Amino acid sequence: MSQFSAEDEVELQALLRQLLNSVKDRISGAPSVECAEEILLHLEETDKNFHNYEFVKYLREYVETSLGPVIEEETENCAKGDGHGIGSGQDTLVHAVTRKSRESAQYKQMMQTLKQTMMVVVESLINKFEEDQLKREELSKKSQREQSGSHYTDNCSDSDSSFNQSYAFIKHEQLQVIVEQLDPNRPKEVRLEALQWLCCAPPSDVLSCESWSGLHRNLSTALSDPDPDLSDKVLRFFAKTFSSSPLNLTRVIYTSLAKRLETDFLYHKLSFPTGSAGLDVNRQDIAHLLKQMRLMNDFQKEVTSFWIRHPEKYMEEIIESTLALLCQHPERGLGPHSSEKALEPAHLISLLDIKASWFKKWMHGFYSRTVVLRLLERKYKPVIVSALQQCVSFLESCETVRDETLDISHTMGHQPVRSAQRSLYTVRQLEFSCFTHSLCVLGSLLMYTNGRKLFPVKVKKRKDPVTVTDLVVILIRIMYQHPKPLYADVTDSLCPSNLVMEVLRTLCERTECAVECLYQTPVIETLLAPVIRLLRGKPAKLRSPETTLTHIADTLARMATTERGLALFLYDKNLLSAEGESISVAHVIVQFTQKLLAKELPVLTKLEWSAGLTGAFMFVCHQMFNACEGLQALRSYGLHECIADAWRKMSSQSERVPTPVPGAVSLLSSQEMQNTVAWEETLLDSLLNFAATPKGLLLLQQTGAINECVSYMFSRFSKNLQVSRCEKFGYGVMVTQVATTAPGTVALQSSGFVQAIVMELWSGLECSREDVRVVHPKSTPMDPIDRSCQKSFLALVNLLSSPPAVWELLGNKTLPNKAEYSLREMPASVIDLIDRLVAINSDVKIRSLFNYEQSHTFGLRLLSVLCCNLDCLLLLESQYHLSDMLLQNQKENVTHTPSGEGVFIIDSLSVERNHVLVRMGVVGGPSERTLPPRALQKGSDPYPWPMFSSYPLPKCYIHQVPKTVSRQDTELSVFLASSKDAERDESWMEQCRRQYCKALTTKPSSLSGNVLADLLEMVVLHLSSSPAHCFFPPAEYRVADSRVKTHSLSSLQQLGIHTSLRYGKFLRLLREDSEQDMCLLIKYCQEFLSQQRVNVTSDLYCVQEGFPGHDWFASSVFLLMCGDVGRALGLLLRFSRLLPSAFLWPPRLHSSVHLPVEIAQSGIHPLYSCTAHYVETLLKAEVPLVCSAFRMSGFTASQMCVQWLGQCFWNYLDWPDICHYMSTCIIMGPDYQVYMCIAVLRHLQQDILLHTHTQDLQVFLKEEPIQGFRVSHYLAYMEELERRYRSMVLTDMRNILLKIS
Repeated sequence: MSQFSAEDEVELQALLRQLLNSVKDRISGAPSVECAEEILLHLEETDKNFHNYEFVKYLREYVETSLGPVIEEETENCAKGDGHGIGSGQDTLVHAVTRKSRESAQYKQMMQTLKQTMMVVVESLINKFEEDQLKREELSKKSQREQSGSHYTDNCSDSDSSFNQSYAFIKHEQLQVIVEQLDPNRPKEVRLEALQWLCCAPPSDVLSCESWSGLHRNLSTALSDPDPDLSDKVLRFFAKTFSSSPLNLTRVIYTSLAKRLETDFLYHKLSFPTGSAGLDVNRQDIAHLLKQMRLMNDFQKEVTSFWIRHPEKYMEEIIESTLALLCQHPERGLGPHSSEKALEPAHLISLLDIKASWFKKWMHGFYSRTVVLRLLERKYKPVIVSALQQCVSFLESCETVRDETLDISHTMGHQPVRSAQRSLYTVRQLEFSCFTHSLCVLGSLLMYTNGRKLFPVKVKKRKDPVTVTDLVVILIRIMYQHPKPLYADVTDSLCPSNLVMEVLRTLCERTECAVECLYQTPVIETLLAPVIRLLRGKPAKLRSPETTLTHIADTLARMATTERGLALFLYDKNLLSAEGESISVAHVIVQFTQKLLAKELPVLTKLEWSAGLTGAFMFVCHQMFNACEGLQALRSYGLHECIADAWRKMSSQSERVPTPVPGAVSLLSSQEMQNTVAWEETLLDSLLNFAATPKGLLLLQQTGAINECVSYMFSRFSKNLQVSRCEKFGYGVMVTQVATTAPGTVALQSSGFVQAIVMELWSGLECSREDVRVVHPKSTPMDPIDRSCQKSFLALVNLLSSPPAVWELLGNKTLPNKAEYSLREMPASVIDLIDRLVAINSDVKIRSLFNYEQSHTFGLRLLSVLCCNLDCLLLLESQYHLSDMLLQNQKENVTHTPSGEGVFIIDSLSVERNHVLVRMGVVGGPSERTLPPRALQKGSDPYPWPMFSSYPLPKCYIHQVPKTVSRQDTELSVFLASSKDAERDESWMEQCRRQYCKALTTKPSSLSGNVLADLLEMVVLHLSSSPAHCFFPPAEYRVADSRVKTHSLSSLQQLGIHTSLRYGKFLRLLREDSEQDMCLLIKYCQEFLSQQRVNVTSDLYCVQEGFPGHDWFASSVFLLMCGDVGRALGLLLRFSRLLPSAFLWPPRLHSSVHLPVEIAQSGIHPLYSCTAHYVETLLKAEVPLVCSAFRMSGFTASQMCVQWLGQCFWNYLDWPDICHYMSTCIIMGPDYQVYMCIAVLRHLQQDILLHTHTQDLQVFLKEEPIQGFRVSHYLAYMEELERRYRSMVLTDMRNILLKIS
């Protein structure tokens, strides 16, 4: 292939053109011809697609054909080593072959042929290019003549078309000729031709030439030429420069264009008639300005993506030239009564970019925002003044224009300026577009701190400068002018009220913005002014009350989601109520919502009642009631009852609607039916959100709608719908809160929630899709609980974390223990799950599992978490004897040695069973017992912990209790000894508290044994003898000893007694024969409390008989009294008259006659509805990170605290701290129970945050003891909490006997 044929030349020409087109963008960015040549020479180094170009492939094939034989021959010669003197090594060989090949005759012939052929090809391409250019010019001239009379469409077609035009390299001499030809004195044709050539030249060459200054001057002159052909050609060149040149070049064009426009507006005194004629954009001068402004605006929106890569001065030049242009207000020469109005740059840019997207982009990045704000502050504040003046003028004009605004916004939104349908703008439309643009600019400024620092601003017709607060008030008043809808769909984005709402929503989302702009008294007063007028029975000054009030509710709801906004609503009393009293925002909102629900607003009843409006204000209330402090401040209004009444009415109406029959006339349309269903769901949703807090859940239960609300929640959950638009963390917290109570658990079960959790869990464990495994095989799970099942595991833990939930789901339920299980049979309840995964006592159950080891490990992990709650442990043991099953499984998991002794097989299941058996068999705090780890260790002995298959446990799991020091006289013991015979009054109690606090903080070990028992006896005796301290009326104890002795204890109670006895003997507090005394104490307590129990009729398991759990408080008192049943019983009987007994002693108020009947029947204990409620209230204020961690985990602090308090911190604290907890709450007050929980959570803060990150917070808090916590260390902190919160907490604790409101 030494010669090229004619066909080869044609093919080479096409391939070369293709290559040049591929690298056209890279060449166009070159600042000179020399640089373009360098780019082409180094193309192989810089272009990753170089070897894929067809031209390169063609050349490679030609070289291989021409030099292939030569290279092969030289390679063979070198390999033989026939005298060429070639050294060793591949590089040397290649070098030698290359040198010989280049010296060959074939290489010289190939290069000569290739050069000659390429010269012909390039010359042909150049000739073809020139022909194309001439044809294009002729077509362009012809097109211009045809379009000279056409209408202006403002699509910048000339500019747009120039982006894709071809170009040729041009020399400096040619550019000098073009400069001369562009002289204003030259004929038009010469100038047009020069501009045509200029548009074909690379912009980089033009802008870097020596004669650029003269060319620039001539271009500016041509741009202002009245002939549109010349100016359009200049715009084409500018557009091409913007699209293909770096910022250091385009800034020159942009600033010159801005300066040209500034000159036009300043000296030409452009105007338009103020009458109905308005502004005609087809007018030649206006069309010309619009094209220039359009080109500038396009560049403004694009430049933000790359100006950060260039020096700041370039960006500053662009920004300053823009702001200087917008500062132009050419009103000179126009009198106040003139029929003409001056045309300003803001008018045109608002027509092109009505929502100021260019300014929003400039303000988005810190790099450019800093420059914009600095220039606005120092030199160009008139831009802000003008924008603010537009808003003030628009508000004033709204009073007279009436409903024309919506028509204008609709027109502007549906027929933009670039549309061919639009050619004329009225004065009102121009002013509206300018107002919209100004509003968006001001909204962007309000978002940033330095933007707000530009205020206050002085404007016309206002005496005082306009502050940030004044501006927000102006915007809200503009929103109030929302006109009555003229169209079916009033979702126009240019509607003033919608524009204002965009700004308000943005401000609400930023805490600092909301504080400075919205959380101000004038703003709040303006927002609620229409609401207060309506509450007073006066008409609100609103054109569209429903829409505007909905906007108000939306803004209030967003403000209420923040802590600062909620505090402002609840505690700042800066408003006047309908009665003229000072009142907070929250009270106004709740009162208005109640009126809406009851349809008691006479002014609004004249209009059609709106469910959407009522729902919007209910949502504001929901945001406040979601927080504990909001519910505490507003529950006296009984809004839950108002919503429940409205729901009952709506529900009864929907039930009366007859079933549709084919052919019958329906009384309600399908739309009305949908509206009815939507309103009913809105009411249920509002009721459901009361369940976000413990006390709110009690209020929800009292309405009688808890089952329907939970069913509604499950329907949304099954459809993967979010809780609400302001909720971020899903249904976890709400489900956990509901599952903490007996009625909530029953509602979850009846709704199908429990079944859904169980089946989802089973699907993850046992029913993985086989077809998925084939294509995407699952990795072998390394963790005991696979990540795919982790979410279901935590959901199940949340569901079963409280004793009431376990009692309702498992109480009196027997295990199925079927003779056969189908492989396709799925469990549908918790009892089925325990039967299949935990209580595996037969080969049938083992064979029914596809993944036996993984599934059983999962079940044992679940059992481990359940057993952390002692009441749940007792229920499971008393009904199912799970420990016996586990011991039997351990006994069977052995291998027999030749000596005949069995050795335990160490595997994942035996290790897990060993851990669970120790947890179930030993009671103790962090330093009183040792739980074996679940993981094997490295080394020769991977599991040094002894396994067992029968009780008692190996001693290594139980720590030795240190010997008690002989009694020493302390200041407290001396005080008690001196107080035995003395008369005790109120001052004695204060002195006792001081002595107790001193002893606890200085020498806590002295508060133990007989000293602590004597102290509690004397304190309880003193308080119970004082009518002022007796909370419950005295109850006569009428129990015959014979009746008590014949009273039988349930198996659960017997297990509880045995557990307590084991713990007491371990602590060396009880004798070996203490069992009978403890049984006697428990029987006496049961008989005493049964006399104060109300007879209830309920389907709840936990209220059908006595207290379903064990009395851990009585057991603790028995241990504290060292097994003296007389002292323990006497203390408990006297203690039952005091307020602390209601919270420290859970059986005391179980279905008690002292409680209102509806609360006694609810099964919700004050320990949850009061203590746990205030734990969550104080936690948010005192330890906000922990509060957020609980919310993110889908778990609640209230649920954990109920478990701690319900079993008196057994298994979580050591015995001395358990005694200090009880004595502190008795001596210092029952509110210390709340402070104790806050102190514990504060102590655990770092661990809680860590386990929130690892997504096992629930398991950690339940399974792990509270390491390192001492009551004595946190007494000072609890005293501080008392000073701040006692008035609130203790007051509500004293109100537990009142009917809930």
